[in-house]
Amino acid sequence: MGVLEKIVETGNYSFIDGEGVTWQEAVRLSTLPMIKSGTVSEDYYKQIVACIEKYGPYVVFEHNIAMPHTQENATGALKTGIGFMASKKLIDFGEDEDGEKKEANVFFTLSSTNPDEHLDNISQLTEIFLNEPLIDALAKATSPEDILEAAKKYPCEE
Repeated sequence: MGVLEKIVETGNYSFIDGEGVTWQEAVRLSTLPMIKSGTVSEDYYKQIVACIEKYGPYVVFEHNIAMPHTQENATGALKTGIGFMASKKLIDFGEDEDGEKKEANVFFTLSSTNPDEHLDNISQLTEIFLNEPLIDALAKATSPEDILEAAKKYPCEE
């Protein structure tokens, strides 16, 4: 089972409009399904926010993808897992050290308690991040069915 199927199976997904949402609020919203599924604690997002405030928008990648995470075995990471959130509007994370504007509308929020599972998740996410048609489809997702359909339509190399 791939990462996207696992996200749907665990219920670790959400869809937001994103209008007027700060990046801090977006990080919090991206953890809500993970709180519900027992993957992270209610305060977990605060550690991610603190890391981004300290180190800048290191969680934002090409193609408007954000991967909110903090150090391994962070307080509040109860299980290793990934949450998915799609936002209709781009969320502004400010600028990186090079002055490049960082925005995201596809979020993969990570928590880790098991290094092996975590590395496996990261390697699968890397495949997803390199699959532009899949990322484009996920950015438009508004339901778990959309996530699964995108995964089927634009499979990653195994």
